[in-house]
Amino acid sequence: MRNRTLILSVILTFSLWNVAKSAMGQALIPYTPTLDSEQLQQTGLGLLEEAAQLTRFQQYQLALPRAELATQLAPDNYQAWALLGSLYLQLDELDKGIEFLQKAKTLEPKDPGIQFILGEAYFKKGDYQKSVQSLEAALKLDPKVPGALFDLGNAYYKLGRLDQAVLQYEQAFAQESSLWPAINNVGLVKYEQGEIDTAISKWRQAIKIDTKAAEPLLALAVALYTKGEAQEALSLGETALRLDGRYADSDYLKENLWGDRLIKDTQKFLANPQIQKVLVQVKDTQPPSPSP
Repeated sequence: MRNRTLILSVILTFSLWNVAKSAMGQALIPYTPTLDSEQLQQTGLGLLEEAAQLTRFQQYQLALPRAELATQLAPDNYQAWALLGSLYLQLDELDKGIEFLQKAKTLEPKDPGIQFILGEAYFKKGDYQKSVQSLEAALKLDPKVPGALFDLGNAYYKLGRLDQAVLQYEQAFAQESSLWPAINNVGLVKYEQGEIDTAISKWRQAIKIDTKAAEPLLALAVALYTKGEAQEALSLGETALRLDGRYADSDYLKENLWGDRLIKDTQKFLANPQIQKVLVQVKDTQPPSPSP
């Protein structure tokens, strides 16, 4: 699994919690012929709080102009730059997002939330080494963030540093016992390393945590099918694909960090006639894509 959380959650948790306290209860300054610096700052904080609230409801396009204006009215407020950068990331404008997040980091280098979100941004951009650097810096500031440990594991995975990836996944799971994607990804690594039984054990563990998690269900089905345990494999695979038919797409599997060995075995599994019938049914029941 590639990611499990909204990209903005860390920023909202680490960087914006005190904006609400400082701006709460403050009305926007009404228009007057002249505004002093303090008034401008207060107006900026009010806009920043509005933008943060809109962001919580995923109203990114509405939040963006408020965040932009907040950075102009309160240019020394690192939280405004952090939110602005995060919004650009949500809109897939990675370079702009990273630029503004770097500005926020310059203003407040000890805020771990900014480093966390930079790590995610660099990952999306494909710069996994910088992603590792940002996430490691963030975890030095606050080591008790399971999601960041998980993301660091993913970055190590993409760099081929598999043992380090497993270590981060295990640490993430140790901090948050409901974090099944971490255990799932340990299974992904172990399967590529040829440790099939260990991978099976990890995927069974993930399913115990969330019985509706399609990814470990399908991975387990493929592993069992490869071992010749077809009956259980086909039952699990059918359940997984009915939960989420996207896992029949090799590109989607790659996006979720499935390796070459597992994808190759998955293609063999998906070619089974019983599974082919399921895929047809799943395709027929999918809602049509929304019109542009």
